[in-house]
Amino acid sequence: MTALPSSAERPPLPLLDLARLDGAAADRALFLSELRAAIRRFGAFYVTGHGVDPAFIDSVFDLSRGFFALPEQDKLSIEMVNSPHFRGYTRAGWERTRGLADWREQVDVGAERPALPQGPDSPPWVRLQGPNQWPKALPELRPAVLRLQDQLTAVSRRILSTVAVALRLPEDAFDPILTDQPTQLVKLIRYPGHDAVPAADAPADNAGGQGVGPHKDSGLLTLVLQHRQSGLQVETDGGWADVPPVAGTFVVNAGELLELATDGYFRAAVHRVVTPPAGVDRLSTAFFLGAGLDVRVPVLPLPDDLVAEARGPERDPLNPLYSSVGENTLKSRLRSHPDVARRHYADLVDASA
Repeated sequence: MTALPSSAERPPLPLLDLARLDGAAADRALFLSELRAAIRRFGAFYVTGHGVDPAFIDSVFDLSRGFFALPEQDKLSIEMVNSPHFRGYTRAGWERTRGLADWREQVDVGAERPALPQGPDSPPWVRLQGPNQWPKALPELRPAVLRLQDQLTAVSRRILSTVAVALRLPEDAFDPILTDQPTQLVKLIRYPGHDAVPAADAPADNAGGQGVGPHKDSGLLTLVLQHRQSGLQVETDGGWADVPPVAGTFVVNAGELLELATDGYFRAAVHRVVTPPAGVDRLSTAFFLGAGLDVRVPVLPLPDDLVAEARGPERDPLNPLYSSVGENTLKSRLRSHPDVARRHYADLVDASA
């Protein structure tokens, strides 16, 4: 595999160049083998050759910085608790992972689609689809984030079709899972440093040490665009490995739906973010590509030799996996945002109490 740049704390993740797909047949075959090995072993890897203009990425980070520098009232004008679709701004300490508060502020932007009609027999997950919230104080954010969402969707689809070929399946094997309306989510994220003071009404268990706690993403693939400050870590056999920013790359994480679709041949990456040190903060942008909300994820027909190596999805009683995409997505969102759950999903919160 392509070696990462030398570093005193070089992580174990491989770096894969998508440009090799257009090379000689032998190099393409080697790339596919390396891709399959990277996801099987780590559930994550660096990718380059993705074709997204680095100057555009820098401009998105500048806009992200601009948003987080807005007065509190401007940020709270699009607070997520006002959206039944889990869109908008979340204050530091208000998202939770495994019950503990995450020390980050963020903006969640999904696909721009109208809310779905609801009836007495509609499944609860139909409430997930609906419009985004946009800050009036920063109108240029909307076109930039939606452009980024389109470009990262294209990159993620290309990676997924390549994963299918690496599994010796047709390159369109994931198309029925994605549908023409896949789940798409961009998160603009800022992690304050250790010296930042929580808001007076922040959850009491927020000690500022957990940027985001250990977890798996609920979709198929996640692309993480890192700015300059490190903090991302991936769980490996040897413990937690640092995944520092590498210029020109994205970090790709396998998600729960990829684990389900391959019957555990691939396992979703367990990862976390540690809070930056005092005096600095960390910016990142994450893009999540999942299946259509109305899809029930099938187990793909892998070749017999790969089936023999499939371990089945991981069984975690604290994080059950559902083949129903809408149900799996809603599960994750309700647990992560209890304030939104209480306001807009009280019927489900009460039912599970």
